[in-house]
Amino acid sequence: MSALPEVSARRRRTDVLMRGLLAAGTVIALIPLLLVIYTLLKKGLPAFSMNFFTTDPNGNFLGYPGGIRSAIVGTILVVALAALISIPIGIAVALYLTEYGKESRFANLVRYFVDVMTGVPSIVFGLFVYMVLVLGHVGGGFAAWKGSVALSLLMIPIVIRSSEVVLLLVPASLREAALALGAPRWRVVTRVVLPTSLSGLVTGSLLAIARGAGETAPLLFTVFGANVLTANLGQQMNTLPLQIFSDVQQASNALVTRAWGAALTLVLMILVLNVIARLASIRSRAS
Repeated sequence: MSALPEVSARRRRTDVLMRGLLAAGTVIALIPLLLVIYTLLKKGLPAFSMNFFTTDPNGNFLGYPGGIRSAIVGTILVVALAALISIPIGIAVALYLTEYGKESRFANLVRYFVDVMTGVPSIVFGLFVYMVLVLGHVGGGFAAWKGSVALSLLMIPIVIRSSEVVLLLVPASLREAALALGAPRWRVVTRVVLPTSLSGLVTGSLLAIARGAGETAPLLFTVFGANVLTANLGQQMNTLPLQIFSDVQQASNALVTRAWGAALTLVLMILVLNVIARLASIRSRAS
């Protein structure tokens, strides 16, 4: 048996060159991320205190302007309602595309419109809900639930596309085995497909939630903002993006510092969501 040919010096140099280019590209991509994180920590950490998380904005421009409690609670409530709307719809559409529609003309048409919705700017969804629900006085004027509707329109295409990719990774042999045992299609979907792809579905849903949590434009036209703490989704409500947008334009250094603290808080909340998604994925694979 003949020995394997030795790697030529030219191929070794090419390999070293390409590895160097990939490493340089990675470093260049990480530099803006590290700068953003450094800036957030440098300007946001000074705002952190117990009062920062336990008090509401009080409109005081000379003394302590208050904290972001109402913004944190508002963000959680608005995004939670948006998730309750978008995740079931998105996963249901993805199941139709992968299990029933497949490559039919209607399924391809749905995929086309989902791709179009994915590229639509978030402000367009805000304007749409503003024209239909706010100007139409459906359920009153500005309200938190209308902001949730706007965010859900933004999140639905993300959930659909991520869920479809995950569902397609389920081996066809699992479906065929269940069908061969006499299980109806709906039971195959609920007992085989969904449990197998659960970790990926959770990850995609959390990514959509993270995207919706940082959007400001849809909330400007729907929620409008209120400094007081409230859990009533039928009223105006404060959120972290609105608080940041409002504070960063002010001349007061205390308000600008609060904006940086709110931005860091929002990033940390999204980080927690991603960690939960990773842990759910690891636990699902281990089981």
